[in-house]
Order: sequence, then structure tokens, then C-alpha cells
Amino acid sequence: MTGAAASLGQRAVPPRAAPLALAGRRQAAFARARYRLVIGGMVFTALTAALALRLGDLALLHEPPATGSASALSPKRGDILDRNGVVLARSFEAFGVSVFPQQLVSEPDRLAHQLAAILPERSEERLKSELLHHATYRVLSRRVLPAQAQAINNLGEPAIVLEREPDRLYPNLSLGAHVIGYTEAGKRRAFGRSGLEKVFDEKLSGEATRGTPLVLAMDSRVQQALAAELRASMVKHHAVGAAGVVLDVQTGEVIAMVSLPDFNPNAPGMDYVTPADGSPDNRFNRTTQGMYELGSTFKALTVAMAMDEGIIKSMSQTFDATAPIRIGKFTIDDDKSHRLRKYVNTPEIMVFSSNIGTARLASALGGERQRDYLKRLGFFDPVRVELGEHSRPLYPAISNWGESATMTVGFGHGFAVSPLHLAIAYGAVVNGGILRPATMLKVAPGKAVPGTRIFTAETSAKMNALLRLVVTSGTGRKANTPGYRVGGKTGTSEKVVNGRYVKNARVASFAGAFPMDKPRYVVVAMVDEPKGIPETYGFATAGWVAAPIMGNVVARIAPVLGVAPDVTHDVDMRGILGLVETAGAEHE
Repeated sequence: MTGAAASLGQRAVPPRAAPLALAGRRQAAFARARYRLVIGGMVFTALTAALALRLGDLALLHEPPATGSASALSPKRGDILDRNGVVLARSFEAFGVSVFPQQLVSEPDRLAHQLAAILPERSEERLKSELLHHATYRVLSRRVLPAQAQAINNLGEPAIVLEREPDRLYPNLSLGAHVIGYTEAGKRRAFGRSGLEKVFDEKLSGEATRGTPLVLAMDSRVQQALAAELRASMVKHHAVGAAGVVLDVQTGEVIAMVSLPDFNPNAPGMDYVTPADGSPDNRFNRTTQGMYELGSTFKALTVAMAMDEGIIKSMSQTFDATAPIRIGKFTIDDDKSHRLRKYVNTPEIMVFSSNIGTARLASALGGERQRDYLKRLGFFDPVRVELGEHSRPLYPAISNWGESATMTVGFGHGFAVSPLHLAIAYGAVVNGGILRPATMLKVAPGKAVPGTRIFTAETSAKMNALLRLVVTSGTGRKANTPGYRVGGKTGTSEKVVNGRYVKNARVASFAGAFPMDKPRYVVVAMVDEPKGIPETYGFATAGWVAAPIMGNVVARIAPVLGVAPDVTHDVDMRGILGLVETAGAEHE
């Protein structure tokens, strides 16, 4: 029974609930998993959204740290424009190529060869030396074109870095290079290294002037014409250099300034000249840095001084030129081609470019008064203009400024100035007697800086007639341009080399103005060491070399500057022409 009861009792026990509990726990686990998955998804979505928002915030609202990338650059450097809005200099973002030499993977010889094929301006040897350099970082090239940058990137060398950097473009190449100057690229901005780029570096690159252009007085059309005529003469006469200026005598604006040889500011380091004669590099500005004895062009200044001081009382007054002047160990004589050997009046002094006659005027003026005029004309100081490239004139020491120096300085001997010095002084001679400061910047109408009176208006009017006479009847006849009433004075001088005058090394110059009935523009043209050619019968003097430049330049720029040709409206030279016996020689 007991066994039966036990057996029955076992049958009476309900079945085990383990499978049901397992199913419940499994459903609960699934539920918890779904919950955790939902929470995880929500967290992931929230993190993703936060990250996206942060990236957008960084991209749109904040500038990245300075790493040399384009977005870390300083404000865009201002453009440089000519007076008519023509772009002379403009900024852009270029590629710079750098390398970490210690991290190179490629073989240096092979890599240098590949890079040289992409960067033709860099030699394979120079590239190899940079790749093997002991420094941790080296710049391989700047101003790399996008196609070149892509080709370099395709080389796959991880040690080479391509970075965006600021750079400067000069679309007119060498036009006005000495005036505009050039820049050097840096990591964050370009820096002015010469010319107006250097003088106005802070203004062009400053935060406050972002995008504000610098507007020059230069007219690119006039600049091109002057450069072309000077270059043609320089080539024709096998000269070592040339320089020229076009100056507005009413405002002081430098409408054109040329120095040859010139350079390409897009690659200033590629334009060195190393001829046997040791000429300086092309970046030397002959117009403001070059000091030259400009010869007989000074005679117009001496005549104006003497006229202003009452030494010349009338055009018929004569001065002794019957024989050479001997003073100390020096002899002052006229060029053998036009020695008059008689008493000469003022028009004859100018037309025949008489050294003797001018020396007489200078002697009567005296050294003290002569120096006072020269000082007020700015000849004792570097030329005052917005360019850093200038030099100090060369002249006799005051202690040695005796009778001989007074006479010789009177006709441009022993006193060296720049072509721009001469242009400014001639402006005072022809514009009514007012010396105006020169400026490279455009002057707004009615905003010209007041000038300083040097000569009387009467002296200026008489000088205009005399300068016109030199071109119609004297040594400057090849400068005559029908209809434009050109006036001026030739000047030929020997160069000083190692303290001695070299007979066959001349400077030929012409300083003049137009239209002489109401002068507006002064033009100075100078050719450095011209050689005589068959066309000029072997002569290399100013009448043959520099005067034609003046005539050609005026014919090209007068229409551009709004000067109308008029053959009926010339300077009144009655009472002056009749005092000249014969026409002057065509050379000096």
C-alpha cells in the first residue's frame, strides 16, 4: 500500500513548470534587448546629429587655426591700378610645394628628376640638394600652377606637401615694373619688396583697407609708348640702358616712368644681367637711382636763373664767346661743330648750345645764387617721390665751389642728378615758375599739392619761347612734331668711370615739354652709352639719339592725353627768331 500510495502520489504531482519559466525569461530578455537597442540607436543618432552640427559649426562659423591653408590667410592684398582703372597688380591664391627631407620615401635622385620635369624653372640639381637637405622642412617652389600641383600630387610622395598660399600677379609683365615693384610670398601674405609695393605694403595688406585699390598717376598707354621708344633707341644705338619720365607740370603726377633694362615682377629673381661691363641688375631704377651729368639740358636752368635775376635784361643783350675761357687748369670751349667765336645773345646761347655763353651767365650769377636756385629746385637731396629706390645727387663740395665749378655746373658739367630731378625742375621752368612735388599717385581734380615759386611768370613765358626755338631752329630739331608745339633742350655729356671722364662713354638726354603755348607735360629721355651708327654719321650725341625719342613719344601720347594738333597755334617768337643768324647744328 505504501508502495501503491507512493506510486499514486508520484502520479498526483503536477508536471514541471521549467519550460514556461524559460519562455518568460526569453521574452523578458528580448524586451530588454529591444529597449537597449532603441536607447542605443537614439544615443547614436543624437551623437551623430551633434557631430554633424559641430562640423557644420566649424565649417560655417569658425575659421580653422593657422596651418598655411587658404582659409588661414590674411586679408586679400589690394589691387594696384593705373589712372584709368587698368589692373597693374592683383592678388591670387597659388600653390606652394614643400618637402620634409627626413621623411622621404622615394629615392631622391629619381624624385628630383620627376620634379624637374614638372617644374622647369627649377633645376634638377637644385631640387636634389633640397631633397637631401639636413633641415626638417624645405620650400621647393612657389607660385605653382594647379596642373603642376596635380602632377606633383600624383607622384604619391607623402613627404611632399602642397599648400595654398597668397601670391601676386602682374598681368602687364615688365610694364612699369620699377614703379610698381614686386612682392615676395610668405606663409600668410605677400610682402612688398620694392617700388610702390614696398612703400605702401601696410596700406595694401592692412585689415582696414581690405580690397581698397592703390590708384596710380600712371597711364599705362603712355607708359607703354615711352618704354617702346626708349627700348627701340637703346637697341638701335647699342646702349647699356635708358630712362624716361612723363610729368604733368600742373599737378606733379608722374604719368610714365621707365628704366631700361627692366624686369618681370612675376619672377624678379630671373632677370639679372651679367655682361662683361659689369652693369647692375635690371631692378636698378635709372630714373630715380641713377645719377648722371645731363649736360646741356642744365643750360635752360642757368638761362632761367640769369633771366630771373636781371642778368639778362633783353634778348638782344650779348655775351663774350669770342674765345675759350681758361680758368686754372681748365678750358671751357664750345663744340667744334658750332663755334660762333663772337658775342652771342641769349637765343643764340640756347640754339647753338654755347658752353662759353652759358659759363658767362653762370659767372655773372655767382656761386651763392646758383646754389640757392639749385637747392630750391631739389638738386641737393634725393628726389622726393613715393619710391624707396633713390640716390643722392653728386656735386662739388661747397668748399670747392669756386669760379670754375660755378661755370661748369652752369652747363651741366660736374653735377649729377637723376632724370626725375631734371623733369621736376623743367616743370618749374615751363609751367609759370612753380615747382610742384612729384607724385606717383593719381591726384583728384582740384587736389594738386600747392607748389613753390622759383621763377617769375615772365621768365617762364620767355623760356618757353626759347625752348621752342631750340626745337624749330637748333640742336633739338629732330624732336619737332608737327602740330604739337614741342620745346626742349638737348644734352650730351661724358660719363665718369673710376673718377675720370671716358670720352667714348656718353649720356645723351633731352628735356622738353609740350604744347609750348600752354605747357602741360614735361618729357625727359636719357640713353646711357649710345654708340654712333651709319644712320647718324657716327654721331651718338643727344641731337641724334635723344631728340628723336622726344618727337616719337609726343606723336604717340599727345592724342591719348587729349592734346589736339594745331599748326596755327604756335608760341609767339617774334623778336626772338630774328636774333638768330643761322640754324644750329643737329648735333651737340
